[in-house]
Amino acid sequence: MAADKPASIELGRIAGVFGVRGWLKIESWTDPREAIFDYPEWHLSRQGSDAATLVRHLEGRPQGKGLVVRLPGIDTQEAARELIGQRISILREDLPEPAPGEFYWADLEGLSVSTVDGVALGRVSHLIATGANDVLVVQGERERLIPFVQPDVVRDVDLQAGTLTVDWDADF
Repeated sequence: MAADKPASIELGRIAGVFGVRGWLKIESWTDPREAIFDYPEWHLSRQGSDAATLVRHLEGRPQGKGLVVRLPGIDTQEAARELIGQRISILREDLPEPAPGEFYWADLEGLSVSTVDGVALGRVSHLIATGANDVLVVQGERERLIPFVQPDVVRDVDLQAGTLTVDWDADF
């Protein structure tokens, strides 16, 4: 069973207000974080809602340790405050195809994980970025944290089949 690619990909969220002229602080989950500005059309939505508003960001830049953005029609602190917590997404089709051997996290989520010996471990719930490498969070009969290290640990990713094979001790 092939894993369905999500129709939209969440790239970040609006985290707060910057200044009094409607600028917004954003959290970006792109790598590098400024790459969120490479996508001029964003879909803003609340957690748990399917309704999204299409916006084009007018201007964005690094500010201190974070990022700030100016959106059309948002020119006061009060208007900006209304957007705090909104998710920033783009359409999946707007992402460039990953290079061979590279994957978008959203495409890995939901894959069925098994060991090279055929022991089913569960499904990829989400991933965590660490300083050394990304980590798969696999939910099965219990939660497992498995480093996404190719080819030592992650031996095969088959998006068409919806599977991920790891060289991992099932008891660990």
